[in-house]
Amino acid sequence: MSRITQGTCRFGLATEIGNINVVKKLEPVAGTEGGLTGELAGPAPVPGHADGRTRHGVAQLLLEQGPITAASIADQLGLSGPAVRRHLDALLADGEANTRDAPRRGRRGRGRPAKLYLLTEAGRARFGHAYDDIAVAAIRFLAEHGGQRAVRAFAKARVAGLADRHRAAVTSAQGQKDKVHALAVALSREGYAASARPGGGEQLCQHHCPVAHVAAEFPQLCEAETEAFADLLGTHVQRLATIARGDAACTTHIPAQPNPDSTTVSGIPTPDGGTPA
Repeated sequence: MSRITQGTCRFGLATEIGNINVVKKLEPVAGTEGGLTGELAGPAPVPGHADGRTRHGVAQLLLEQGPITAASIADQLGLSGPAVRRHLDALLADGEANTRDAPRRGRRGRGRPAKLYLLTEAGRARFGHAYDDIAVAAIRFLAEHGGQRAVRAFAKARVAGLADRHRAAVTSAQGQKDKVHALAVALSREGYAASARPGGGEQLCQHHCPVAHVAAEFPQLCEAETEAFADLLGTHVQRLATIARGDAACTTHIPAQPNPDSTTVSGIPTPDGGTPA
């Protein structure tokens, strides 16, 4: 019998850690490019984190003052023009910022108008939203005025939409392995970064949960999701781990289905129906 363990869904996350909440204008240091040591004056940053901290500082100005010119960003952060443009180009490439032409004042001169930079919705996301807090408050209100039955009904209704969107793709797959794989593809399209792997049957791993913060207080969301998986796959499933409980991934175990052409003697399956050796 295969042994099912909780830590089977492994993945890597590249994170960037640093003090990213405070933007400081630093004094120039003589004898360096643009009057600065590197891009920012002061002690040398930890390798690998300097770019991230600086880029976050650029994004912070776009958030607070955008639309804003690259020259203004350079002046306020004490950066060289090329350094600012490098960070702005990276934000543009990642879809976190966009540009518009600055309005002309006075007589129209030669050359292109200055560009103004501002954050996109994706760029604003790096500073966080209060969506989770609003969702938690709404479900608390629902629980207070409608009871736990109302919360369960909401959880089932929410996941029913996801299940209906992908039911045909999952149920039309042949065999358990293909069905679980189809469900993983469907969940990835919904933002769950899911994968499937063998493990005493199949294991469905969700490496991201868009509602983890809410589900931490209202596990009914996870329970309804598990029931929907069982319905789509047409078999019993068992939730082994959830991000909402602090695990690295949401892991669902789908037991192996017995071979319909085999019989079992004393609990030992025999493909030809004979007596085990």
